[in-house]
Amino acid sequence: MIRDFETEDTDAVVKVWMAATSVAHPFLADDFIKSEAGNLRNIYLVHAQTRVVESGGNVVGFIAMIGNEIGGFFLDPDLHGNGLGRAMVVDAARANGALEVEVFERNAVGRRFYDSYGFRSIGSSTHEATGETVLRLTTQAANAGAAA
Repeated sequence: MIRDFETEDTDAVVKVWMAATSVAHPFLADDFIKSEAGNLRNIYLVHAQTRVVESGGNVVGFIAMIGNEIGGFFLDPDLHGNGLGRAMVVDAARANGALEVEVFERNAVGRRFYDSYGFRSIGSSTHEATGETVLRLTTQAANAGAAA
């Protein structure tokens, strides 16, 4: 079930983010991850349109949108490959049309997902806080229906 984020979901969302980050971003420094966990709680969730996905009555993933840009998209790593991530992106595309996202170049998990979904690169830049390369990707709204 995909539904709107509620304040009571915050701890579960941060827990999912931490678990997924450890798998997707092993190259990021611990201090940066701790700082981002605080920012997730206090800034990102406050300013984004966030939807969560539940499995077995528990929040197991989320997608945070800022307009048509995916600001954050994480799923419990134990549930990768079962369609929940794709369902969240389809849900976001239905609401927002063509989507854009930035993903760390070294995030093999995220890049594999976005490639399979049909995102394509439209540029790259250096992430100021980490010095890592980030890729800017986009997909067309038409891809959302095809991916469902």
